[in-house]
Amino acid sequence: MRLHNYNLRPRNGLVRIEGQSRKRPNGKFIESSVRGIGTRRPASSSASARKKKKIKNALHGGLSQNGVHGSDVTNRVQQNCPVAMEEEKGTEGKGGLNDWAVAVEEENDIEGKGEGHREKVGSDYEPQDADYSFMPGLNDELALLCLARASRAEYGKFFSINKRYLTLSQSGDLYKMRRKMGIYEQWVYMLASGQFEWCAFDPKSGLWRSLPRLPSDSCFAASDKESLCAGTQVLVLGREIEGLVIWRYELVTNQWFKGPSMITPRCLFASASCADFAFVAGGFRPNGEILKCAEKYNPDKKTWERLPDMHKARKLCSGCFMDNKFFVIGGTGGGTGEVGDLTCGEFYDTEKKIWELIPGMVPQSSSSSIARAPPLVAVVNNELYALDASTNQLKFYIKKTNEWKVLGQVPVRADSNSGWGVAFKSLGDQLLLMGGTNGYGISIYTSHPEPNKSEATWHFLTRVAGSVGPFVFNCAIMST
Repeated sequence: MRLHNYNLRPRNGLVRIEGQSRKRPNGKFIESSVRGIGTRRPASSSASARKKKKIKNALHGGLSQNGVHGSDVTNRVQQNCPVAMEEEKGTEGKGGLNDWAVAVEEENDIEGKGEGHREKVGSDYEPQDADYSFMPGLNDELALLCLARASRAEYGKFFSINKRYLTLSQSGDLYKMRRKMGIYEQWVYMLASGQFEWCAFDPKSGLWRSLPRLPSDSCFAASDKESLCAGTQVLVLGREIEGLVIWRYELVTNQWFKGPSMITPRCLFASASCADFAFVAGGFRPNGEILKCAEKYNPDKKTWERLPDMHKARKLCSGCFMDNKFFVIGGTGGGTGEVGDLTCGEFYDTEKKIWELIPGMVPQSSSSSIARAPPLVAVVNNELYALDASTNQLKFYIKKTNEWKVLGQVPVRADSNSGWGVAFKSLGDQLLLMGGTNGYGISIYTSHPEPNKSEATWHFLTRVAGSVGPFVFNCAIMST
């Protein structure tokens, strides 16, 4: 006899209904604490035919009493147990749940399997015909396609359903499937003034989530850090007591791990991410040497690969990914005769595997290069935009003429700290801007830029939860 999905199963001599059970000593049932289940004695074991008939009556006739049929029983027992049990109270001898429970126990004895007959799944006993599919009525392949299309904001609910969903979440298969299907959502990962833990923000749902505390030493927590995303990972680079390190947040496991370190550790470098890889270039060593070497990070293998050197050594530069190329813009030079601001940019062609120089690519700025932050740049729809920290103006890069067009003012005061403490990022087909305004705290704005118009329109999204100051320490966009 198979146990159906009514959460009612014999276990170690127990009769169990919705988690309530009592020992059956000497072949008797003790009255259960669940409402509506009375004391019953098992039928005599002298006539197996009579027992089988009783099973049939209990399963086919008894359940239909009081208007309960088929799947209604499952729903009522599982979801409204007290009500269902109350309706069965006093039905002894008339079928229903009590007779069904007794009949199942008796049939096990009839078939000679006894109370030791169980079907074991994992570390627990489950009904033999339980449905372990992700979605009843769909095979796993179709169910996974449906889950992959669901919003990431809902994944936390899915993964708390049962162990199988939890195993799915820890495998990372859903994110790999989303990547193959071309489904991406942009989440913001950031650390702002007044916050002691990194947080994640979903612009679509407005959901904020706190990440686990980063297990670094006090030196790393107090030092300047840089961040970038690659695949389902957030890389945070900074200095610990022992030297420069990388901490890696894994979205799949919701944990922090140390490493892997770059081939050439550095700080104040340019970085950019595409769907599958991250790129870094320039920066300087702890001894002050300005670099022109570059590296590519593979998040699946967790390895760094050395790339050809740039034409110019530079620090305090910025990076972006556009037209399938890794661009490095501006910065301060360190080569012979090149000390000071660099107005050139250069890009790495991922197909040809070479660097090409672009003279005069950096937009002019009136602020001093000594205190100025690296250029604030972002790419939307393969078009380059920049935020001029000295004038608070949004600028658009015209590729054909190597010139910049002004698209009006931005609603954030980037000039108050020479561009430091402001986040200017690409968010899918939008620009994302975070920083202090005339008020207190940090505000978040988005814009769908249109290069043909004279001025961009900005929309207020929300304020940063938990921030007590106007400074954004780190910000990275994960597209998964």
